Amino acid sequence: MNDGQLLRYSRHILLEEIGIVGQQRLVDGRALVIGAGGLGSPAALYLASAGVGRLTVADGDTVDLTNLQRQILHTDQRVGQPKAQSARIALNGVNPEVRVREVASRVAGDELAELVADADVVLDCSDNFATRHAVNRACVERRKPLVSGAAIGFAGQLAVFDSRRADAPCYHCLFPEGEDVEEIRCAVMGVFAPLTGIIGSMQAAEAIKLLVGCGEVSEGRLWLLDGLAMEWRSVRFARDPRCPVCVTGPAD
Repeated sequence: MNDGQLLRYSRHILLEEIGIVGQQRLVDGRALVIGAGGLGSPAALYLASAGVGRLTVADGDTVDLTNLQRQILHTDQRVGQPKAQSARIALNGVNPEVRVREVASRVAGDELAELVADADVVLDCSDNFATRHAVNRACVERRKPLVSGAAIGFAGQLAVFDSRRADAPCYHCLFPEGEDVEEIRCAVMGVFAPLTGIIGSMQAAEAIKLLVGCGEVSEGRLWLLDGLAMEWRSVRFARDPRCPVCVTGPAD
């Protein structure tokens, strides 16, 4: 790191658990953020401000006026722009040293696999089960740690899945694909704006700890937040021995 970086990241460097070595790992790190909405906005902003060297932001949507209540990457002036492009502009404004790659599409298949393979950590900030399961399969196949978040109404959740460990559970173990699960969108139910900031910031925190290699991440534990009561509870979970993704191999 140069003198400017040492000054910019000095408050991280002062932390014994991070120091110069840990901050250098962030500068050398590569993160993939799937979704530049309510969760992806704070997550990406904190990753950029923390100095994660390469950020890839993937989102196929465009900025809408209704997004601005919670999606803090975007501005009124960028309504109508691709969210990935708007995200790049915002992140470069926060930290011009970070290399931001914008992917203005809903990634899937080979493209998703390539993006996951090129990342050191993946943050799933999407808003639908199809994408979450596709991202999970790609992370299991490429053995990449996945930080998953969700927020709807006043309810938020967070979990970490680290496929680098042989016995680690995956997203499918916790939320099996194909089960009769009702998918609720915030466009129908609404979402409490600060809730997305809380969960997205926690996703960034877990991703930074994974990149640095410090502390304990929330693997094997689902955190649930009741934003109305501001109460947390956690549920422990383990690998499903019959999981078709992480036990018998990723589905085609």
